[in-house]
Amino acid sequence: MEYIPHVPEEMAIKQQLYHFPPYITLAHMFSAPKGWEIKPRALNQYQLQYVVSGIVNYHIEGKDYVTRRGDLLLHRPHERTYVQMVDDEPYVCISIVFHFGTNPFPFESMFNGSHLLGTYLDHKIDKMLLQIVNNYRLPLQSDQMLCQGLLLQILSYLSEDTGNRTNQTMVEKTKAKLILIRNYIANHYQENIQHQDLELISGLSRNYITVKFKQAFGMTPIEFLIWTRIEKAKELAIHSNLSIGEIANHVGYADVHTFGKMFKKKVGSSLSQFCSALVTVN
Repeated sequence: MEYIPHVPEEMAIKQQLYHFPPYITLAHMFSAPKGWEIKPRALNQYQLQYVVSGIVNYHIEGKDYVTRRGDLLLHRPHERTYVQMVDDEPYVCISIVFHFGTNPFPFESMFNGSHLLGTYLDHKIDKMLLQIVNNYRLPLQSDQMLCQGLLLQILSYLSEDTGNRTNQTMVEKTKAKLILIRNYIANHYQENIQHQDLELISGLSRNYITVKFKQAFGMTPIEFLIWTRIEKAKELAIHSNLSIGEIANHVGYADVHTFGKMFKKKVGSSLSQFCSALVTVN
């Protein structure tokens, strides 16, 4: 959903100073007095709230945010918001209120519904916000255009950061699922593992699992299963008195001949030859 905010009459006066959106209706730095708070309310426009110093609690649409120096919040039109200071902590913020008139703007696709957009202490966004505040009250049209340009640049940077964080989150979630698959294979190598089992535990498709698993671990899930079985068979051959048939059964092969062919194909020798090469019996 994109918001087309109502423009109060007093704000329309400010809009007349602009030839195009975004229309900035307030840009200032605010130092909160002791005991200050904002009771529940909803603005008709967008608001960027940047913490210059101190700590403050924001409550936006039922979500709680403890914001500190450098944090940047975005309030959307009609979102119910209230603000509370934290004990004796000071609070100084930069507040930018703006709208796009009757023109819709793709905030939801840009920011994925986020309110807390990130921390920008000593970032260029920090300096750009301050410059908007400094130039906003200057009378020249060039000052207003500078503020508009800076605001658009800030929104562009924020959108890029949000996209990068979203992509990174997706990568991390995929990696976690791949590790889940790897651990499942390592713990269930004796069983008849099928692709459907891996799809079920991960929620990923067969082709996606195959491609991403190989990128992450250098082999497909089935290749990893075979490798795990081979390594376990080597371990059992050296450290136990099990027969080859028993070892084959232990690592998931009901047929010893199938196991023998697989082992020789992958290792280059039979299991007996492998053991003979490692152990000398006096």
